[in-house]
Amino acid sequence: MELHTGRMIDHIHLRTQDLDACKRFYGAIMDVLGIPYRSDDNHFQADELWIDAGGQHSHVHLAFQAKDRETVDRVYKAALAAGGKDNGPPGERDYHPGYYGGFVLDPDGNNIEAVHHGPADRSADSVTISFEMPKA
Repeated sequence: MELHTGRMIDHIHLRTQDLDACKRFYGAIMDVLGIPYRSDDNHFQADELWIDAGGQHSHVHLAFQAKDRETVDRVYKAALAAGGKDNGPPGERDYHPGYYGGFVLDPDGNNIEAVHHGPADRSADSVTISFEMPKA
């Protein structure tokens, strides 16, 4: 079994009060970003992101990496079309030169961002994890 994941976070667990609304919202974002996802009646999962229902819902800021400014714009529009609320349209921010982000509140009020940090070289697109299966 092989898994491709990001650089630092093992996983992020969000708790929602409306799983169907979150599936639509995050599914639209993942479609734009080209990130595969799975969902069923109990959860939504994409790379390091896990969402399920029950208990108190989360209140976090979560930023997705985008390959360019156009992708930030597309994520923002897709998130709004999927039920998100504007929390700051795409544009340059003064966090550092080249920072371009757009912000949307998800169905539970989490601050979701798509960000492009400007031109950069990456050492890899993802980390490859190969699992050893236990011997019987």
